Amino acid sequence: MQKFKALGISNEIIRALNEMGFEEPTPIQLEGIPVLLEGKDLIGQAQTGTGKTAAFGIPLIEKVKKHPGMVQGIVLTPTRELAIQVAEELNRIGQFTEIHALPIYGGQDIQRQIKALKRHPQIIVATPGRLMDHMRRGTIKLQDTQMVVLDEADEMLNMGFIEDIEQILSTTSDERQTLLFSATMPRPIQNLAQRFLHDPALIKIKAKEITIPLVEQHYMEINDRQKFDVLCRLLDIQSPELSIVFGRTKRRVDEVSEALKKRGYSAEGIHGDLTQSKRDAVLRQFREGIVDILVATDVAARGLDVSGVTHVYNFDLPQDPESYVHRIGRTGRAGQPGLALTFVISRELEHLHSIEQTTKRKILRMPVPTMADAVEGQQRLTVEKLLNQVEEGNYDHYKGRAEELLTEMDSVSLLAAALKMLTKESHSTPVKITEELPVRVRTYGGNRRPSNAKKVVPKITPRNNSWKY
Repeated sequence: MQKFKALGISNEIIRALNEMGFEEPTPIQLEGIPVLLEGKDLIGQAQTGTGKTAAFGIPLIEKVKKHPGMVQGIVLTPTRELAIQVAEELNRIGQFTEIHALPIYGGQDIQRQIKALKRHPQIIVATPGRLMDHMRRGTIKLQDTQMVVLDEADEMLNMGFIEDIEQILSTTSDERQTLLFSATMPRPIQNLAQRFLHDPALIKIKAKEITIPLVEQHYMEINDRQKFDVLCRLLDIQSPELSIVFGRTKRRVDEVSEALKKRGYSAEGIHGDLTQSKRDAVLRQFREGIVDILVATDVAARGLDVSGVTHVYNFDLPQDPESYVHRIGRTGRAGQPGLALTFVISRELEHLHSIEQTTKRKILRMPVPTMADAVEGQQRLTVEKLLNQVEEGNYDHYKGRAEELLTEMDSVSLLAAALKMLTKESHSTPVKITEELPVRVRTYGGNRRPSNAKKVVPKITPRNNSWKY
């Protein structure tokens, strides 16, 4: 969190960011937050999932006064889904302050919204049409608004909201701070910026258009509570020599790494809260093959260069395309092929498509493996080990006992019993993984709505190593 602290953010918000699993600012946060804290207008041209909600949300909450009674901040979004997501993200950022954000959108009972407005939220996150309804009714007044954020301006333009936006901005004070975020900058958006923004700073964050040619990329659509079981099955079936499992937050990394160890896997986790000496020790074990599964956050794995990583598993979808490219680039190195497999919740599919557009690579869907697939993988590994032992020889000491057994029973039954005994069927104590829905994944480009975490006890799956892709 040191880089966030260096931006001049208050301790209450730093505490909230730590709770949310943020480790360090994204580029648009790093560049945008200081500019906004100075009070300047801003044009942010940023692609999907660059973390811009926190980029404007942190300064917005910092600058809003705690006393209720007037709307001090307005965020305009193109859709009600995005309005809900942004409002919840702002409330998470401000969870240790007295600042509250309220989503206002069409399709919800307006009387319910009027009742909520009587609790005097300092920030309104709204779709333009419904905000105009409240302005006409006099239930929302904007004369005291100090900051206006236009989120996904190009989407609002495409949906025909440009005139509403102009009228809303004309109602607010000329002394307001105005922020405009847009993935593209068509002429009407440029005209809007020239008319309503005063000497704005321009920040342009473009996702890197990079593809990893030697990495085979797949995804599985599953719900969050299935992830750990499916990961275990994949490890059993694919038998990676060295693999990295990426989690979104430090808490997730701790839970997954501990759960894997309880199942009998050789795994360790690294994230930003570990001391440098501990991280170095874990990485040394991973490079030397003492540990063959590394569970990591994006920040902890940055700059990681370990040869021989055959598989990358995205336990959680990364927040932006650049992080995805960074993750899968940990395999397929030095001319060797690699496999990257991403777990995707149904609501994240649009974000996955934005990653495909950035990387210019189709990510192929893969069916979820069954328990039978995992058992078959175990059997294949056992046969492989047995054949390797035959090739190595050095088993003369056992031949006499083998010949005695063959006089008592047929060879097929004897070999089948040996395979059954040699196949590892681990029955470990059940482990708990916290269900974690995405926090910063978007539909139109905002932050995905979080929900309360639930404790999930996954089923037991056998530990095994088998065939590889």
